[in-house]
Amino acid sequence: METKPLSGALGRLHAQVCGVLVGKEEVVRRTLVSLLARGHLLIEDVPGIGKTLLGLALARSIDAKFRRIQFTNDLLPADILGLHLYDQKTGRFDFRPGPVFANVLLADEINRSTPKTQSALLEAMNERQVSLEGSTFPLPDPFFVIATENPVEHAGTFPLPEAQLDRFLMRVQIGYPDAAGELEVLRGGEIAARLEALKPVMSLEEVKELQLKAAAVHADDAVLGYAVAIARATREDPRIRLGLSPRGTQALASAAKATALLEGRDFVIPDDVKRVAGPAAAHRIMLDGSPFGLARVAESERLVESVLSKVPAPG
Repeated sequence: METKPLSGALGRLHAQVCGVLVGKEEVVRRTLVSLLARGHLLIEDVPGIGKTLLGLALARSIDAKFRRIQFTNDLLPADILGLHLYDQKTGRFDFRPGPVFANVLLADEINRSTPKTQSALLEAMNERQVSLEGSTFPLPDPFFVIATENPVEHAGTFPLPEAQLDRFLMRVQIGYPDAAGELEVLRGGEIAARLEALKPVMSLEEVKELQLKAAAVHADDAVLGYAVAIARATREDPRIRLGLSPRGTQALASAAKATALLEGRDFVIPDDVKRVAGPAAAHRIMLDGSPFGLARVAESERLVESVLSKVPAPG
């Protein structure tokens, strides 16, 4: 599908992040779609291609509080959420917030932690709050999780359960840069210096306003019916053991609305749904005899493309 240059504040944000993550314009677009739709992003790819760089560049560009958690098999839920500590001076337990209390949270190699620790993020991602020992603590707004996992190394990893995968609005792969892009990276000098030079091009308040605008984008019944038809087709396909959930259908619609806003429209067209179907739906389906790693990613995306080719789009 044809990609139009972005304009206005979103165009400046896209351009600045692309200036650091060179040659990955579509990946940055999908990141912005996830942010605008108040979703979360899963990056499944090999090490050293810019996953952490993407999170840092985005956080600096929107003047956001950024925290990074390196997930390991001995990481505990309290290491993410925080805990209550006894204060001898006051004689009471005070809550010490964990790194989850950020605007942009990078959950690095999330599949290296145990299922118990992974599940500690479920409430935070879905309800944007943390509940501990009978108390509830709201998370900063906006709250955006970028989680990464290495699909090549399987020793010492714990696959993300379907309930966790369903909390991510989109899954993307960054991929290796082409030769021109890699040369541009080398010409750009030290990455740390390039990040340090970044200045905010948008405030958190502007981000929240854009999220409200994305939610208000009009999608008529024909387009919503198209999203439902895609979801039902995944459930009826004999090659797919577990099709798109109702939450997945909602994610498809939300991502399409955010895509329309990026394109400068206040209404959704079928092409918006098609454009986000792969990254918004492929990680939510379960295949029979599913392969592993990058092969699984490729196979699920091919199946979604196959489903799209069979579902007629509204005129």
